[in-house]
Amino acid sequence: MSVLLTTKKIIKEWTDYNNHMNLSYYILVFDMGAEVILSKFKMGEHSAKTTKKSTMVVETHTTYNNEVKEDDEVDVSLTYFDHDNKRLQYKLEMYDKAKNILSATTEVLALYMDLNTRSVAVFEDEKIKIMNEYIKMNKDNFNSEDLKFSNKLKK
Repeated sequence: MSVLLTTKKIIKEWTDYNNHMNLSYYILVFDMGAEVILSKFKMGEHSAKTTKKSTMVVETHTTYNNEVKEDDEVDVSLTYFDHDNKRLQYKLEMYDKAKNILSATTEVLALYMDLNTRSVAVFEDEKIKIMNEYIKMNKDNFNSEDLKFSNKLKK
């Protein structure tokens, strides 16, 4: 029950003295997956550079379930997505590709931002339509159990 966003191979520079991926790089890999979905919603890097509208993460909840080591490949999948008129809530999972075991999860609450004024903005109608269509198309792939931030959306 998820939507595959990206697959990444763990490189030596991401590992630490414990011979596994350092916690900060889990967030980097999750962020690479999030960029895939944000670009689909026209809120990723291209949007930030051309329209000065993007998102900023304001809260996360991350679990580290199993070690990931150098040369492991991981799949990052979207397991939940929702929004209100200026917030995104999504949850990502990282699976060890070879062992098919859960390595980590992160749930994210992000705000839509006008980068010119550095203030919260309301989603344009076009973006709401894209997100709502995506949710409708993928709702059977999403799992709303154990979410931490659902009460923070203003619906």
